[in-house]
Amino acid sequence: MTPDGDATHLPPPEPPPEAQRRLKRLRVMAWLLDRSIPIGGGWRIGLDPLLGLLPGAGDALGALFSVSILYDAASLGLPWRVLVRMAGNILIEAVVGLLPVFGDLFDFVWQANMRNLRLVEKFYHPRQPPRALRKIGLALGVFVVLLLGLIAAGFYFLAQAIIGLWP
Repeated sequence: MTPDGDATHLPPPEPPPEAQRRLKRLRVMAWLLDRSIPIGGGWRIGLDPLLGLLPGAGDALGALFSVSILYDAASLGLPWRVLVRMAGNILIEAVVGLLPVFGDLFDFVWQANMRNLRLVEKFYHPRQPPRALRKIGLALGVFVVLLLGLIAAGFYFLAQAIIGLWP
């Protein structure tokens, strides 16, 4: 409290140790997936666009790594509306990432993991109570099944379109 009784100027409290570990893991994972490899001219890519070069499985693997960031964000107690926005970023990257060449370029530019990290850093507050796995497990499980189903369907339809182009 300030001498005049105003508590608005106090710095936010330190996150609890478990939250600090999760925040550190989030930052490292987002950096590895989206910004860890310098390619010159100030540009950086991560492992995610490189994984996307593996047809089908690479996009699914990258999306599952992205879901781990979503899980940590949910565990930190972020509001559901923010988690839905984060899930949307992952879905956009995964679905567009299925397109040959364009999808890989999009993945390089979109950087869903860094976008999601910025959302976590904007909306996380140490006073938010953490969520237990049992409170987020079902929603996260449904999202993963939906995500993998969309990737599989997209890959199937893309393969059918390519096969249809062959004489």
